[in-house]
Amino acid sequence: MLVEFELIAKAQGGDAAAFNQIVTAYRRRILGTISRLIGRPEDVEDVAQEVFIRLYFSLEQLRTPEVFEPWLYRLTVNACYDYLRKSRRRLEFRMADLSDQQVMMADAAAGTRVQDDDSEKRRVRDTVNNLLGSVSEDDRILLTLKEVEGLSLKELEKSTT
Repeated sequence: MLVEFELIAKAQGGDAAAFNQIVTAYRRRILGTISRLIGRPEDVEDVAQEVFIRLYFSLEQLRTPEVFEPWLYRLTVNACYDYLRKSRRRLEFRMADLSDQQVMMADAAAGTRVQDDDSEKRRVRDTVNNLLGSVSEDDRILLTLKEVEGLSLKELEKSTT
């Protein structure tokens, strides 16, 4: 077990710092599982983000911290299956195989999809901003430096001393 049961219980109680520690502890394992299951490296981070959003919103449903790891693994696998189901629905064609009318229809559909993607990105961004707003300023800075700027834990330790 990568984290203590007490840390999971704190996160269930709404402690944002405890939740962040859980994310940090399990991030690599989650990314590895996702990359093995979906096979598209460019989408691994997106699916991982979905896993951690699901974890955040469903952590209170976990009955006992002792089953946390298998439960998190199941969340991860389910997010991968959801991704694979969505990607199967999207058929891919080469533009050269399509008629002019089909190209025009595809362009129109792509425009609609871009709007849907933008609203989904806005929703995720708002969720992340709400989550970041619930942690202390120091933790927010550390999270930003680690996750956005890509600093290692050693670099973070040096920057805080």
